[in-house]
Amino acid sequence: MSRADLHTHTTASDGRHRPAHVVRMAKEAGLSAVAITDHDTVAGLAEALRAGEEYGIRVVPGVEISTSAEGKDIHVLGYGFSPEDPLLLKRLVSLREVRSRRNGMIVARLNELGVEITLEEVERAASASPRADGSIGRPHMAEVLVRKGYANDMRDAFDRYLAEGAAAYVNPPRIEPAEAVRWIHEAGGAAVVAHPGLYGNDRLVLELLDGGADGLEAYHSDHDEDTQRHYEAMAESKGVPATGGSDFHGTREGVVFHGPVGNRTVDAAVIDKLLSARRK
Repeated sequence: MSRADLHTHTTASDGRHRPAHVVRMAKEAGLSAVAITDHDTVAGLAEALRAGEEYGIRVVPGVEISTSAEGKDIHVLGYGFSPEDPLLLKRLVSLREVRSRRNGMIVARLNELGVEITLEEVERAASASPRADGSIGRPHMAEVLVRKGYANDMRDAFDRYLAEGAAAYVNPPRIEPAEAVRWIHEAGGAAVVAHPGLYGNDRLVLELLDGGADGLEAYHSDHDEDTQRHYEAMAESKGVPATGGSDFHGTREGVVFHGPVGNRTVDAAVIDKLLSARRK
């Protein structure tokens, strides 16, 4: 069976590896397809598509759109859209502007807690490796917190300061997930609700599926077997594909976030099922 990892990140957002490197890792893992799904940007897709031709592996254009609902971060994955769609590109810029404001708010909150960290230090951490568009996220802040001794490791930095509910967590207003689904559809793509097991809100997930989302990410590095089965059944009950991927971000301080490339996969036929269903 041909396998596909439909959730990976690169240096175009908050991953540790260039798009071409992630594609190569997918090939080395024995996969036949990989989706590049950076946060609120498609800046890594051109490099990834070229690498796919070089290594003989299918690269699916993707994106992970940041939204919020009922005070929680909700992510929507998009696949198979046009990476050059001008309206989508404009909309993604607006999301990155929200992300930039959020970074400043987190740094301000950390300063209030007595943590001496600056946005300039975070920007330097983000530019430590060649980046496609300079997108900065919480992992870069965690790197600085560890380096300056405010956290023992990356996971400790998130647990103590950056994760949802932690001391410096902030969640500025974002678009709602249903709007992200609409954006993806208008760009010609298929929309999938990402890692539903992390939300603790099946009602919201069901509303998104009833409202037009094309698939549900049942298989994810942070889903255990019971969670996978639960969302497999939910996807089947709604007549949509169950998708999956590693949510690979790279290795930091010896820890792989969230899992290595190929850690969670689906039959590669799911890609065409997902996209053909959307085209109908």
